[in-house]
Amino acid sequence: MKVMISAFVAALVIAFAAPLVLDQFGWSSAAQTSSESVRLD
Repeated sequence: MKVMISAFVAALVIAFAAPLVLDQFGWSSAAQTSSESVRLD
């Protein structure tokens, strides 16, 4: 039972920390799909 609860806690920590960490490295979808040469008419 302890192992299963630990696994759930680890999954939640990874799920909440991953977007923050990936944003720091510039691996967000916004950073990948945007560029400076976009026209907004």
